[in-house]
This record gives sequence, C-alpha cells and structure tokens, in this order.
Amino acid sequence: MGQPVLGILTLYLNDNGLLEEKPIYQKMTTAGRKLGLDVFVFTPQDVNYKQNKINALIYNPSSHTWTRKWRSFPHMIFDRCRIQRSHRFEQLGKFRKQYGHLTFLNRVLRNKWIVYRTMSKDMRFRAHLPQTRMYEGQNDLTEMIRKYPLVYLKPINGTGGRGILRIEKQRDGSYLIQGRDQSRRIISPQRVQLSALHGRLAEWDLKGNRYLVQQGIQLKLPNGRVHDYRMLVQKNGEGVWEVTGCAGRIGSSGSITSNLHGGGQAVTMHSLLEKWIKDDEIVQAVRTEAEEVSIEMAAFLEQSYGRLCELALDLAIDRRGHIWLLEVNPKPAREVFMKAGERETYKRAIVKPLEYAVWLYNEKKQRKDKTVSVSAPSTEPQNEENPGM
Repeated sequence: MGQPVLGILTLYLNDNGLLEEKPIYQKMTTAGRKLGLDVFVFTPQDVNYKQNKINALIYNPSSHTWTRKWRSFPHMIFDRCRIQRSHRFEQLGKFRKQYGHLTFLNRVLRNKWIVYRTMSKDMRFRAHLPQTRMYEGQNDLTEMIRKYPLVYLKPINGTGGRGILRIEKQRDGSYLIQGRDQSRRIISPQRVQLSALHGRLAEWDLKGNRYLVQQGIQLKLPNGRVHDYRMLVQKNGEGVWEVTGCAGRIGSSGSITSNLHGGGQAVTMHSLLEKWIKDDEIVQAVRTEAEEVSIEMAAFLEQSYGRLCELALDLAIDRRGHIWLLEVNPKPAREVFMKAGERETYKRAIVKPLEYAVWLYNEKKQRKDKTVSVSAPSTEPQNEENPGM
C-alpha cells in the first residue's frame, strides 16, 4: 500500500502569501510523518486547474524550512479555510465547486441561522439553544428585548467576536449597548432609551449585514468579565467522535465576548466551573453532560451536512448548571488549550485529525480493494497518488 497523502486547504490572509496557522501546519506535517502520512499545504491560488496539479507548500521538519513543489492532488483534503471578505474567498468557492467530488475530512458547515434551525428540529437540543431569530426589521429586536432582559446581535457569518453587540435592559428602563466593531475593537458603552435604540444601531446596517437576535445568558463573573467554554470534539483514529478537551475562556475587561483574539484569557474548565457553581458534585455532573451533548451535537451536524472531523462548541453554563450552545465553530484553533496550560490536550488536538485521515484512507482503500477483488483482474499498475478514492 502506498503512503496516504493529506492536503491542508487554507487561504492566504493577504496578497503577500501570509498564512495564519503556519506553526500548526508545521506541527501537523511533523506529526503526520510519524503516522506514515504525507502532509502538504495549499490554497486555491496554488492550483493549476488545467493540469490538475498543485504548487504545494511543503515543510521539512529536519531543516525547518518551507519549499514549493508541484504535486498531484492528495488522497484527502483537510479544509481549514475561514470566511474572508476577499477575492481569495471567491476563489475558494470555485475550488470547492470543481473539486467537491474529492475526499474531504470536513465538509462546509452552514451559517449560524441555518445551523440553529436545523438543530432546533431535534428534541434533544432544543433546551440547549438560546432563543434566536433572524433580524428582518426593528420589530424582531423590539420583541426580543421585551421578552429577555439581555440579548445579543450577531452577524450571521461572523467569527472571532467581530461585529457583536450586547443590549441589556437597565433598572431605570434604559438599554446599555456594548460590543465590538468589525475589527474587534471594543465600542464604548452607550445608554439609550428604547425610542432611540434603533436609531443608534442604524450604523450597523443589521438587515443588510444579515444579523441574528439571540437571547442572552448572564455570564458575568464577580469581576464583571464574561466567560464561556470551548469544547473541542474530534474524530479519533477509529472514525468515532470523542471529546478532546474543554477549556474555559474569560473575556478581557470591557469585552462582551471571551474570544482569545479579543484579549481573553484561557483557564481550565474545572477551575472556572468551580468558581462559578461552587459545588463539586454539580460541577462534575455538568461536565459529563456537556461532553455527552457535545458529542451528540457533532454527530447530528455531520449527519445533516456531510462528513466532519472536528467541531468546537462554544458553551455557556448558567448558575443553575444549565448548558447552552452559543455557537458552533467548524474550523477551530487549538491555542486555547496551550494557554490554559493543557499541553497534552493541545498535542492531541493537532494529531487526532491526522489519525482520522489515516483511518479514513485505510477504510476507503479496503473498500476499493474489495471492489477490485470481485471484478476482472487488471494488469494496470496502481497509481497511489490518484486522488479518486
């Protein structure tokens, strides 16, 4: 059997060829070699569509250098592309359309609204979903803030806390608006009356930018900072979903989100839960339930949208220990575990998609061999670099 080849599909962050996760790709290449997996990195810009060749980026662990080499298409593709507002993202759409028949470790997840509607159809998850609706006009926000004292406004395709607004009703009947702009900069808190609220929000163009209105969960710690939990669920080397780890995240001062890119800090899940709930029995029960429901959610989303190999679930846990799903991230970073001091979890988070890739390759190879064995024998040599598995 030839060596399996995995291509990591990503996007340049700018026109100078900057890659966001290059250190992670170096670690994946090194770990892949130990598993007998050949790993290279590429973007849609590196593809020759006429020749079906890739001008791949290849990392050499021995010399710690990157080089370019023309390669055939890999047996499997690990899609790490995140949403961009650029021509590069348009090129990604072309690539996915033309080569969608290839073997991807992970298919594209839908936007927040579609994911919410899909999950709300399953009775198992309804109690874990904050009430959410699409912003179609002022009435959508007005009805939500009359029903809930705290609501969030989120871009339907936003990431990293960009463009999120928090609106909370005050004791005097006014509303406190806080949030971040599209560059993640913290917006100065503003107090407005209900009559002036919609006017103050006009600059966000909520309808044009496609926003969601979501029931808010009270997550402020005694120091005033918000917190949540990042649960990473991945396929293992046997193709089975399991929890890799979960870390707590605490937002920076004045921030309405806990994102690390926005200045948040990472801590262990247990230490944060202990401070929040203060009952060891409840803490352990909540942790067990959070892991179980996260695995169920991952399996359900894969069943709904096609093959997935990992998901990060951003969870809120209220004072009663009730678990809420805030967001699903199909292209999760791993740094939260390193920053929380969980080095072994960090290493597992890097290796597990590679172990799954090897398992998937062997499964497809076995099925292919079985098909060949029941058909007429061929004198043609096997091309191990053929991606059509």
